[in-house]
Amino acid sequence: MFGVTIALMGAMRSEARDYGQAAQSFPVIEPDLLATIEARLKRAEATGELARTNAMFAKRVEAKVRRPTPVAGLSPASVARAWEYDPSVRLERDIRDQKGNLIAAAGQTLNPLDFVAVKQALVFVDGDDAGQVAWATGRYDDRAAKIIFVGGSPIEEMTRRKRRFYFDQEGKLTSRFGIEHTPAVVRQDGRVMRVTEHVVKPGGAS
Repeated sequence: MFGVTIALMGAMRSEARDYGQAAQSFPVIEPDLLATIEARLKRAEATGELARTNAMFAKRVEAKVRRPTPVAGLSPASVARAWEYDPSVRLERDIRDQKGNLIAAAGQTLNPLDFVAVKQALVFVDGDDAGQVAWATGRYDDRAAKIIFVGGSPIEEMTRRKRRFYFDQEGKLTSRFGIEHTPAVVRQDGRVMRVTEHVVKPGGAS
């Protein structure tokens, strides 16, 4: 076997030929990526482009904070309706305290309302609908409820009305409670949360 290998290697050497240079060759150049980025940033800073970009980004962020993206799929209520939301959850794993003592076992169903009382109602309104805002603010003060916008600018209303408003970011709360129309009110009723959608007439009357 060793002899066969030597013979094959010799044959390969005898077949090797120099075909010359077919075209002009160039060295492979790999520029330092960080150095390139730094140079571009310096140019952008020198020309004022960086400052303009930062200012534009800051304005976009401010606009987003002042007027968040409205929650999609919601509309004014035309028919009053009500239902119950059960917040109970089934545990997927054991819950233990810092000392390892079992608090709740996997597979057990827990209701948070057995341990915590929700004293304030959650009132969802479209902040761009003056009637809905008037309806909510006329019935609930800050102690009785948290008024949560699904559209509009809570910051502008806070400045104008001198009270706190919230916003349902990405519609997480309205989706959880199954709310499709506003205004809607969520309040604790024993071991469940009772959800009601209200019909509001022009001017804020119900």
